[in-house]
Amino acid sequence: MVFTIEVNNQVIKARKGDTILETLEQNGIRVPTLCHINGHSPTGACRICVVEVEGRQELIPACSHPVEEWMKIKTHSPRVIKARKTIVELLLSNHPDDCLYCERNGNCELQDLSVDMNVRERRFSGRKQSHKRDTGSPGIVRDPAKCILCGRCVRICEEVEAVSAIDFIKRGSSMVIGTTYNKGLNSRSCHHCGQCITICPTGALYEKSRTIDLMEGLHNHQKFMVAALSPTVPVSLGDSFGHRSGKDVNGIVTASLRKMGFDKVFDVSFFTDVAIMELATEMVKRLNEGKKIPMFSSCCPSWVYYAETFHPGLIPYLSTTKSPQQIMGAVVKKYYSEVVGKDPKDICCVSVMPCTAKKFEAQRQEMTVAAITHVDHVLTTRELAGFIKLHGIDMQNVGSDLSDEPFQIRSSASKLVGVSGGLAEALARTVYFMITGAELAELKVSELRQNSSRKEFFVQAGRFKLGFAAVSGMNNALKLIDEVKAGRRDLHFIEVMACPGGCVNGGGQPLGSEEKDIKLRVKSLYDIDERETIRVAHKNPGIRDLYQKFLEKPMSDLSMENLHTTYLHKDQ
Repeated sequence: MVFTIEVNNQVIKARKGDTILETLEQNGIRVPTLCHINGHSPTGACRICVVEVEGRQELIPACSHPVEEWMKIKTHSPRVIKARKTIVELLLSNHPDDCLYCERNGNCELQDLSVDMNVRERRFSGRKQSHKRDTGSPGIVRDPAKCILCGRCVRICEEVEAVSAIDFIKRGSSMVIGTTYNKGLNSRSCHHCGQCITICPTGALYEKSRTIDLMEGLHNHQKFMVAALSPTVPVSLGDSFGHRSGKDVNGIVTASLRKMGFDKVFDVSFFTDVAIMELATEMVKRLNEGKKIPMFSSCCPSWVYYAETFHPGLIPYLSTTKSPQQIMGAVVKKYYSEVVGKDPKDICCVSVMPCTAKKFEAQRQEMTVAAITHVDHVLTTRELAGFIKLHGIDMQNVGSDLSDEPFQIRSSASKLVGVSGGLAEALARTVYFMITGAELAELKVSELRQNSSRKEFFVQAGRFKLGFAAVSGMNNALKLIDEVKAGRRDLHFIEVMACPGGCVNGGGQPLGSEEKDIKLRVKSLYDIDERETIRVAHKNPGIRDLYQKFLEKPMSDLSMENLHTTYLHKDQ
């Protein structure tokens, strides 16, 4: 039902069942919020979104109050502005005065609100609480002193990621957001996805950086510096430098990394093709043996750790194939070191990922073999943006370079893994070929490209009717896991991504990304697949060359030694 209401003396249309905030946004009227999360039920906790409604004595929170017919609303009246300004001032009264040194300086919602509300002096002086920073996690830092109790991180952790690693503790003026049993984010509950960082409006949560160590490596002539770009980073980084959202800046980033001093720049997409070959061979082997089906993906370290912690019974069903990041490090340290005549200990592998969990993955003990760690440093997309700015590189005029050989050629299938459903689609293409000797009639799998948190695809391949599924967000994954445990048997491969929508929306992506930005990243990856000629991993000539010169064949003894691993139950 559509009706009209009056807002700021103008008549606009509204829909029954919408909130005041939704109605205002649909009509191009912005009201500030701090606690609100699009797509989630409102809490009305912060009160920043209050509006004045004729006939109501109190101010109404726009995010939680339903719109009603013939309402007369003032969104920016003097009374409303004064109330919002007072709320901001009260938040600042207990907030650290270190904006110049804060990770979020220039990209902080509280800071922006202070500017918008014209807060230029301290009217309230609260007793500042003393909090210790939580630095135990390998990828995430938590600074409770900068928390404004908006509750966003709590809701994302519980409702999307299904772990509740952080929650409100204590009561009244003593209330804080803390971790499970107050053990810090390095407890078993947190699976390092970083979604809490992307949703936090202040500097209370941010990624742990090792850029100082990286700087030292770049200026250490004894080190052979290798950078490797995730398939998703080139379609995400441009947002931070004035490029249109979703623009593929792969060549520009490659040129920028070379100007920083990296000796070689590789594309992780090549190693994604290697991962697809190993995954496909592993899946076909399981199908023929009729064991450990369905096979679950293992490229998302957040999902792997979640399974190890909360669903140890699924560990035998996890693929043993390492993630593309770790395959890259293993191949570079084991094989490429011999090609260039370098001691593996003198090679420093730096991966650039859209994910904070990759920092955790890189330091797993399983990823260090014979005292050689596969990946030495992991930068998020955000960190790379800051690193480029630190080096004074003009991303508008730096030019464009190709990645280095021998890991230069990649299939377009490898780019799809940045989107939920993309790994399943890339794998379906190669598994079908391995079983039938023919290509899929239609390489584009529309069923796995739906704008949905859960997707399924079925295809007849020889004597097998193969079932592929893809889910993103742990809460959605749980529902499918329950179905499998209850006896569902028509699925043979299940792709799980911790971040909603996949890596395009990863915990290390640019802050403030809107839904339209994420959709443009997805479109860019799909466009790459549509226009390129090598669209399947098994037709990548570089992959064939790597197997001939080093790995012999997928799941050979050498492949098992270098590209596969095992997982163990993690006690909570």
